[in-house]
Amino acid sequence: MSPATPSEPSGRERREFYRITVLLPMCLQMAGDETEGELIETSVNLSAGGIGVMVTTPYKSGDVLSLTLLLPDQVLFKASIDVLRLDPLPLLGGVSRLHARFVRMPAHDRELLVRYILRFQRDHLQEHYSA
Repeated sequence: MSPATPSEPSGRERREFYRITVLLPMCLQMAGDETEGELIETSVNLSAGGIGVMVTTPYKSGDVLSLTLLLPDQVLFKASIDVLRLDPLPLLGGVSRLHARFVRMPAHDRELLVRYILRFQRDHLQEHYSA
């Protein structure tokens, strides 16, 4: 497989990626929706294999969505995600936790995401553990 070939990690491989929860401007839309969605700051559980986020839209397992994240330094990151499941959060009325994996992601995009996740971790550790 060439380095530019999109790859989809298995469930086991997705769990091997480091995860971090961070506030990021984000937009989720159905794949193919050409309207310009609004970036809204959201708490995102992010890894190089997938994403977890709270949503109010009733997506279904198997839906393919277009994800846009605004990373530090104003870097727009766009990817396709496959909805694995939605877990309703009854105490929050109409809110669900969306679990999704990245699909058709080129290796260089995955590497970019890994670099930013490591940067988030480094910044977090410096903020909380520096003298």
